[in-house]
Amino acid sequence: MAIPCDSNETSYLLPPNSEDWEGHGIPDFVYRQEELRLEGIQWPGKAPSLPDTPPLSRFDSALCSAWRQRMELGLFRYHLGELQTKTLPGAVGFVAQLNVERGVQRRRPQNIRSVRQAFDPEQFNFSKIQPGEVLFRLHREPHLPGALQQEDILVVINVSPLEWGHVLLVPEPACGLPQRLLPGALQAGVEAVLLSSHPGFRVGFNSLGGLASVNHLHLHGYYLAHRLPVEGAPSEPLDPGGHLHLLQALPAPGFLFYTSGPGPELEALISRVCRATDYLTDHEIAHNLFVTRGALPGNTSPSSALTGVRVILWARKSSFGIKEGEAFNVALCELAGHLPVKTSQDFSSLTEAAALALIQDCLLPPAQAEEVQAALVALTAQEEQ
Repeated sequence: MAIPCDSNETSYLLPPNSEDWEGHGIPDFVYRQEELRLEGIQWPGKAPSLPDTPPLSRFDSALCSAWRQRMELGLFRYHLGELQTKTLPGAVGFVAQLNVERGVQRRRPQNIRSVRQAFDPEQFNFSKIQPGEVLFRLHREPHLPGALQQEDILVVINVSPLEWGHVLLVPEPACGLPQRLLPGALQAGVEAVLLSSHPGFRVGFNSLGGLASVNHLHLHGYYLAHRLPVEGAPSEPLDPGGHLHLLQALPAPGFLFYTSGPGPELEALISRVCRATDYLTDHEIAHNLFVTRGALPGNTSPSSALTGVRVILWARKSSFGIKEGEAFNVALCELAGHLPVKTSQDFSSLTEAAALALIQDCLLPPAQAEEVQAALVALTAQEEQ
């Protein structure tokens, strides 16, 4: 899949000689307030757009050109070609993709037994990655309005990619942060979505017990040239202020937070989401989170216009390790409707009903789900007082 390389972005490329990579240093990507684009990013009326469809934003150009170079240099565990993709028949609109190599070659998950497990420097972590795997350091321009304090965010290739442009957003690795969502990391993830001019660039987070395989704080970002069910799924408000909504549509009910743009409204959203994830972590409840451009909350439809950013949070049963015999493992992208399938046989035979059964088996029992909902509504009410 060809990604054009902007000649002005050569600073994000590695030197041709691998011996020079270690001393190359990490380039900075410094972005301005006006690059956080909200308006004018929509799905085209024809076939789905690809990540290489102009116009690319400056962020897309930097990420895609550097990512493609690392693929050509063999820094990934496998070469990612164009993946076989189909939309499963049915009402949900699952996007299934065959990705055999990831199922076989991805790094084995760490031995994780708690959502609150401490960081262990002896285990694999992102301070141990190879030279060349870091694409750039993501920085806001100093004094950006409404900006939270945050550590540097490294944009790193995922060596076992789900899709084109699959990267990890990693706060300063030397800090040794466990896999617990922090406001600065989430704000960088939301702003990465706004920096992209592609409607299919999404960001997500898996907690420990929610299929995070590395206990070192990171978010995922990747391109998928297809609409997903959660972008326009209808919702109902759970609080009078309309700050917390419930997505009731399939594939899984989730909590919806929404912002129409950067600034104080986004900062307030970050605070609400992280209070919710703190509650879940403190109560040993695994969770997954997905950030995408999407429609306003309320009575929307799958084809609704992308008017802002949706952040969807799912509380779920804890799952430690990988279940080998299933068509896919349920984490952030599966809950959003994107199903990376491990084998050709499962890809050929997978139905909407079977996919829903796998996903719903990972959800909290109804009584516990109601308890979590009541707690998050109470948290929202406290914030509004």
